[in-house]
Amino acid sequence: MIDSEQRHRRLRRLTKQLNRERKQQAKKIDILCNDVITAHRDFIRKLNVISFTAAFYETIIGAIDLNSLLYSTIGLIKEEISDANITFFLKQAENFELHIFESAKPVTLGKQHLENCFNPELMDSICSSNRICTLDDMLGMGFQGNPTGLNRISAVTVPLGRTGFVLIYRSSMAPITADELSNISAVASGLSKAIQSCRELLHPAE
Repeated sequence: MIDSEQRHRRLRRLTKQLNRERKQQAKKIDILCNDVITAHRDFIRKLNVISFTAAFYETIIGAIDLNSLLYSTIGLIKEEISDANITFFLKQAENFELHIFESAKPVTLGKQHLENCFNPELMDSICSSNRICTLDDMLGMGFQGNPTGLNRISAVTVPLGRTGFVLIYRSSMAPITADELSNISAVASGLSKAIQSCRELLHPAE
């Protein structure tokens, strides 16, 4: 009788130990699988950036006209960010030159376009920040617009160094995501240099 009880106790201990080991093993497998999935996603994301960057430079190579360069860039941006309204704010000696490209689904602040809310001080602040700015960032810099209308817009600016910045916006029903911006940010430096080159060709130094 005692031997039988001892055997049962040992069997229960072994069963509990085996269950604990199985749970620990299952946790390790879950962690490993999650790490593999994360690594795979990061790898795919990097491949997408490389692919987009290659397509971008292939498209703009040899561009000597600013308008052609911007139109080509617009096409690539719209492939990444559908229904986007895009405006280039290019810095001049004392102001900014705007190049506006609306989508088939323009978004306005009532009767006012978003671009009309950018005063010289705000444009200088965005350009000087040299970072991606969200609508909240712009509001902190002095952006003034119709509060009701702002609720309908998802907007960001992408820096182009000393050249200026790009305003990208669309309906808040489809907020602009970090993944959508990653490819655009990857080519911002090259785009800035291409814009400068086109300007130098248009207005060569005397």
